[in-house]
Amino acid sequence: MRAMSVHRPPRRPQLWLPLLIVSQLLIALVWWQLGWAIGLPLLLASHALCLWGVLAPASRLYGPVLTRLSGEGVWLTIDDGPSDDTRALLDLLDVYDAKATFFLVGARAAARPDLVREIAARGHGIGNHSQTHPQAMFWALGPARMRREILDCQRTLVEISGHAPVWFRSVVGHTNPFVHAPLRDAGLARVGWSARGFDAVKTDVEDVVARIDADLAPGAIVLLHEGANHGRNVAMVEGVLTRMRAKGLRAVLPDQAL
Repeated sequence: MRAMSVHRPPRRPQLWLPLLIVSQLLIALVWWQLGWAIGLPLLLASHALCLWGVLAPASRLYGPVLTRLSGEGVWLTIDDGPSDDTRALLDLLDVYDAKATFFLVGARAAARPDLVREIAARGHGIGNHSQTHPQAMFWALGPARMRREILDCQRTLVEISGHAPVWFRSVVGHTNPFVHAPLRDAGLARVGWSARGFDAVKTDVEDVVARIDADLAPGAIVLLHEGANHGRNVAMVEGVLTRMRAKGLRAVLPDQAL
């Protein structure tokens, strides 16, 4: 089996729109027949569901997302690079004979192309994590800006590495309805996670590692970061690798896990 068995780009990225229209027409009909006391709560509930579909990282409301592997390995994913941490992380992964996928920001990759090429040369994966990483507003981007964020990053990474990424991670995990059309066009599949320690914001290494360790198991997809302001990401990744070794778990890429 190859990685493509879990690599599923969206096939019907616009399916949400007719479903949304039908649902709102049905709610309007209920409102007309039974009054606002029932119609209004239904309307609010439908809007809450739409918002949950955007903000919940594992939501499949608007399109598919991979949150676990089916094999014995663990997939380490490292977001937000390249950064000053990248080479130290590559050296650390070599020490543990571990592989990871680096979800890179296009603008940062363009500023440090040597690091992008070194990631690939050392046998690690490269994923698309948007062109500019607009974390405060990614969830609310319209279709034109969303397409630019995804496809500009794809072009940047192809130009630097010579290979087109096949995996995409939404910024902060937020995925609005406009994400999946450019993913389909670029042949990208969205990746979530099953283990996280909030290492981009938390500063306590032991606390972060313990949170991730609680969900470390065969098939886990681990969310990690590099380049955070607290400067402890490398120590956090080392802690996770140590816990994996203690559990007999190996860090692999999706095709190796299968």
